[in-house]
Amino acid sequence: MRALSTPRKAAYGLGDLSTNTALSALTLVFFTFLVTVAGLEPWLAGLIAWLARLVDAFTDPLMGRFSDGLQWKIGRRRPFFLIGMLPLGALFALLWRTPYSEQAPMFFWYLSIYIGIALSMTVLSVPYMALIPEMASGYDERTSLNTWRSAGAVLGSMVAASLFELAEVFGGGAEGYAQAGALLAVGLIIPWPIVWAASFERSKAPPGQKEPLGPALASLFRHPTYVRLCGIYLLGRVAIDLLGLAIPLFVIVWLRRPGDVTSTLLVMLSVVVLSLPLWLRFAQNREKHRILILGSLWFVTCLVLTFAGDPGWPRWSLFVIAGGLGAGYAVVDLFPWAMLGEVIDEDELSHGARREGIYNGVFTFIRKVGGASAYMLGGFALSWAGYDSELSTQPEGAIWTIRVLGTLIPAAFLACTLFSLRDYPLTRVRHAWIHQQIAQRNPDRKLEESGPIQDDPV
Repeated sequence: MRALSTPRKAAYGLGDLSTNTALSALTLVFFTFLVTVAGLEPWLAGLIAWLARLVDAFTDPLMGRFSDGLQWKIGRRRPFFLIGMLPLGALFALLWRTPYSEQAPMFFWYLSIYIGIALSMTVLSVPYMALIPEMASGYDERTSLNTWRSAGAVLGSMVAASLFELAEVFGGGAEGYAQAGALLAVGLIIPWPIVWAASFERSKAPPGQKEPLGPALASLFRHPTYVRLCGIYLLGRVAIDLLGLAIPLFVIVWLRRPGDVTSTLLVMLSVVVLSLPLWLRFAQNREKHRILILGSLWFVTCLVLTFAGDPGWPRWSLFVIAGGLGAGYAVVDLFPWAMLGEVIDEDELSHGARREGIYNGVFTFIRKVGGASAYMLGGFALSWAGYDSELSTQPEGAIWTIRVLGTLIPAAFLACTLFSLRDYPLTRVRHAWIHQQIAQRNPDRKLEESGPIQDDPV
């Protein structure tokens, strides 16, 4: 197994800097842009993301299955980095244009661009994430590589959050967003040649089975550990994306501090980045699912404290709570991806093939479903509560809806995550046993060294 140096991990993490800038712009900024700048009805804004997910339901697993079965000499994952980067940048630039003012044409314009961006991210993200179990086979080494990837993702979220201020630098309003979006679009393209150069594929890995997509998906959902991890990840992502959707409105509408939106987001995301090395260090020689339990409990506590905030609180308290949310965010976002590699190893032991692509394709789809669910829930709830972008003061029901959407409802989703993590079966000892069995079956595979484990610990 090739050693992973720190520069290589950092360069690999630039891929998620790109894709998560786009994805976070869709979850943190785009909803607010649609309802306050473009003038789209909230329920239509919420519907856009879910309709795009109907496309992803087919394309994300299909992309994974396709890359699993490729036999290109230049690799089965990495070529897609160079194929998908230009469409992603071009479509992202178009997303912030406002060519229509009527609701119907506006809706179909943004829906079509959103679907195009989703397809571009599928071409990039699914092969990108599938490389992690290939580049790093060890229990802790995967956590380390995922930490660098997650740091890139959070930096991407910070870049996306800066879109609010960047639009103001370019004059604000529709034209400001159009110019800011064009500038960020260039930044989405630049990292991918670097990721191409820094990444590699394991030549000794057995190829994926060439079975039809339907049976392949059915076999995934007969894998109980994977189904459980998918549920854990979905619940956590809905919580994170609801928080991200509601924070700008929470600060603008409830706290009445529109000038603090970007600062609040950047404080939260900065703490995410700063806390990642601490969580990584703490996770050494500990079970990943137990770290996820601890981080989720912390996250729930901070969400409840956020609900208690009011416009009279001092400014520093807003930033302290935002920092606390960031520490919980880091764990809930990072560890399900770090746990996925062991699930793929368990599948290889059962099926004799590496199917990172389709496993990551479904997981990537779940990531998008989390954001779409937050959009749908937020959009319909705000429309039902009477939110109107043209009003200077929102109805009391809309204010309460914003408060609950960004705090108590995410906390409820995380409480379900805690329940799902009880007695999680794929432990460190179980994974060492799986590696031993794979190594005995394939002596030429270089996996993480482990001690003599004679029997399956489960």
